[in-house]
Amino acid sequence: MSAITPESLPSADEARAALVALRREVAKAVVGQDETVTALVVALLCRGHVLMEGVPGVAKTLLVRTVSAALSLDHKRVQFTPDLMPGDVTGSLVYDQHTAKFEFIKGPVFTNLLLADEINRTPPKTQASLLEAMEERQVTVEGSPVALPDPFMVAATQNPVEYEGTYPLPEAQLDRFLLKVTVPLPDRASEVGMLGRHAAGFDPGDLRAAGVEPVAGAAELRAARAAVEQVRVAPEVLGYIVDLCRATRQSPSLQLGASPRGATALLRTSRAWAWLSGRDYVTPDDVKALAKGTLRHRISLRPEAELEGATTDGILDGVLASVPVPR
Repeated sequence: MSAITPESLPSADEARAALVALRREVAKAVVGQDETVTALVVALLCRGHVLMEGVPGVAKTLLVRTVSAALSLDHKRVQFTPDLMPGDVTGSLVYDQHTAKFEFIKGPVFTNLLLADEINRTPPKTQASLLEAMEERQVTVEGSPVALPDPFMVAATQNPVEYEGTYPLPEAQLDRFLLKVTVPLPDRASEVGMLGRHAAGFDPGDLRAAGVEPVAGAAELRAARAAVEQVRVAPEVLGYIVDLCRATRQSPSLQLGASPRGATALLRTSRAWAWLSGRDYVTPDDVKALAKGTLRHRISLRPEAELEGATTDGILDGVLASVPVPR
């Protein structure tokens, strides 16, 4: 594979057009999940990770496979189970009898797009094996760091309705995810369209037959990331982001509000969304559009508020309605 040089990078406009076209390609295999596709693209632009929550059968796995195919990215899938060990994710040392030395065999984490399926079904020690990879983008082997590929993103899934035999992610690990997306059930029209495709012979295992073609790659992502870093943020918008996060810390319904890391995450996702929308500056509406996805997993309800039927999304709606928007 040839190296990507600054001269070979596409322009920012070409990169944006390629990433916007991603939705069209994904729609050839997955119906009605535009918000989740956008979250994956935003996370890739921000070098972040995505936690997808939804009931079984809403095409979470197919979605990740389709996105990786449309972006020409390598992907691997790990089914997280109670007996999965950390080495099954990161890799392990294996003794080679021919050389009389231990050789590191890379695990599935060495990929561009890792699908961590049902991450809350594996014990904490295996969940924690992803912490270094997600934050430092490396795996330590015998005290020496081994770099992961670039780009690298974890797209993890969890089932919100089953709690028996699961291990809820601790706050520290939830905070490693840039975005948390609720993958909804499709509306009636989308579900009818999905069944129509299956009736016509659609095979989820054969994306090429479905017409999914690569529309972007590592070069477009690199150009897009460079462009996102140039998106301007006015001091008033910075203050608005801080005020939103501080309001969550003062909410009587929350026992844990958004941390300063949550504020920086909201800044990053807002810049990426502004760039995808064709602007080189962030507006308060960009902040509002990404606020729930960026903050919903970084706040925690008080038990009494939860008993009264409050939800994190409902609290965030109230915060967005109460914090003054800069003019």
